[in-house]
Amino acid sequence: MAPPTPLLAVSGSDGTFLLRGPPDCVESPSFQRDKTKSKCATFSKDGSLFASCNRDKVTIVKCSDGVVLTTVDLPKAALLEFSPLNSVLVTWQPYTNTQDNPKGEPNLQLWDVQTGALLKAFYQKKLEGWCPCWSDDEKISVRMVNNELHFFENNDFNTIANKLHMQKVSDFLLSPGPSPSKVAIYVPGAKGAPSFVRLYQYPHFGGPTAALANKSFFKADKVSMQWNRKGSAVLVTASTEVDKTGASYYGEQTLHYLAVNGEGAVVQLAKNGPIYDVAWSPSSSEFCVVYGFMPAKATVFNLRCDPVFDFGTGPRNAVYYSPQGHILVLAGFGNLRGQMEVWDVKKYKQVGKPQAPDSTNFSWCPDGEHVVTATCSPRLRVNNGFKIWHYTGPVLYRQDTAPGAELWQVRWQPFPDGTFPERSVRYQAAPSELGSTESKPAEAYRPPALRHRPATTANSSLQEEEPPQNMRPGEKPPSKAALKNQKKREAKKAARQDVKADAPLVQSDLDLDGRSQSASTCGDPETDKKLKNLKKKLKAIEELKEQQAAGKTLQKNQLEKVEKEAQLLKELEELGLGE
Repeated sequence: MAPPTPLLAVSGSDGTFLLRGPPDCVESPSFQRDKTKSKCATFSKDGSLFASCNRDKVTIVKCSDGVVLTTVDLPKAALLEFSPLNSVLVTWQPYTNTQDNPKGEPNLQLWDVQTGALLKAFYQKKLEGWCPCWSDDEKISVRMVNNELHFFENNDFNTIANKLHMQKVSDFLLSPGPSPSKVAIYVPGAKGAPSFVRLYQYPHFGGPTAALANKSFFKADKVSMQWNRKGSAVLVTASTEVDKTGASYYGEQTLHYLAVNGEGAVVQLAKNGPIYDVAWSPSSSEFCVVYGFMPAKATVFNLRCDPVFDFGTGPRNAVYYSPQGHILVLAGFGNLRGQMEVWDVKKYKQVGKPQAPDSTNFSWCPDGEHVVTATCSPRLRVNNGFKIWHYTGPVLYRQDTAPGAELWQVRWQPFPDGTFPERSVRYQAAPSELGSTESKPAEAYRPPALRHRPATTANSSLQEEEPPQNMRPGEKPPSKAALKNQKKREAKKAARQDVKADAPLVQSDLDLDGRSQSASTCGDPETDKKLKNLKKKLKAIEELKEQQAAGKTLQKNQLEKVEKEAQLLKELEELGLGE
């Protein structure tokens, strides 16, 4: 049976519609386009349901045939989310109060997906952490209330089944994967005490030894926590708003690793600077970090926090694994030019370098073959639109938003794990009528008088760039001498390409006979040295022949030089610069 064709939900000022994804990329006929403005739309976790809100109501439809499952009168809904098994739809609307009602109305609602009945309403003034977290089997759900974690069981929100109270808990994250569920909590430091992250297994919260793992650290105003897919380990990015050393505008970041077996470590990064992005591989056995002052480094680490592969440096600030984990994309969005580096993870071989300038959104299609990039408002209010690509580089579909209109959101329809099998990585670009946007390497500025001359290591690059290198155990990384020689070879290669380009000549570059010196160089120091010696010998032979023609008797060694003219001309021809 052939895998299904994913849908792409598109929301903007022109309304909401579903696009049936590649290879055809046509609007889904089973879903009637909603032409009212809607800024919130989402799929269920398994992709079977789609919910959107216009100015009148929230509508839930089946993705298979577009049949409306239920509707809820909630015109001010701003955010929507499904529980993992599609039992509950969570809606959030901005909190408001009035003089007549100073307490306001509960603004976080939980609805029964099948019947549309309201299960429970809570007060949730802050947007951050607005949605409750569920375990994958929906046996547990949890939300934070005044530094306490309230746990509910089996979607019974009228009874708090358990509590985790700890002074000044400011963030938490429930683990994915099978039961028993774990929860990671973060408590910021105060009065000289360090901040810490602890892992607990539900419902064992009491006692000093209840924590599965504990990691404390200073210099943390906030954290970002990420569980791997198996729920066996969590990565914690600790950040400070201000770097007191003045070294970074972005503050200061450190990366920590915690596992449910109690192991913990600080991930040692090889370059100073901010941590831009961290992503777990879908295999849960390794993770990739993009970090350091530009040009940023990117490194893959294993579960022992040892580096496995270093992608070198480049203009990137984001990393995205494919759903199957076999392809990795390093990208430079935001204030960078939108370069995407596509890598085969198993071979650590680069597939391509497409360019997607002005992109504000990137996401993988569940099939692991396609991606979407989009320019959305309010991040950018001009040139809104989106593109669907094959990972090898070609653009398969493009849609630009009309002038004056805005694009707010694009989102792929998710599917259960295993729906799309992993395919072998292709290196040849997929066919496309829209072509490819393979990026060309940027070149350093060179004055006009030097543009026809060979490039040297000193002026070929404005910044010291590091090439990729394998760092697996048992495979020694390249030595400094090897890296230096590699840079020399790359400089020679670039010099040969420069010589081939046409360039105007200046008078100082000409021989007395009017021939160009630059025409007899190739950028390789050894070859240039041979050329120089050959031309010197040929010039001496030319002078001897002129003396002989004037009647001067040449000595034996001079005659032998003249007889070697044919041999020297042949060597000159073999070097590709024959007269």
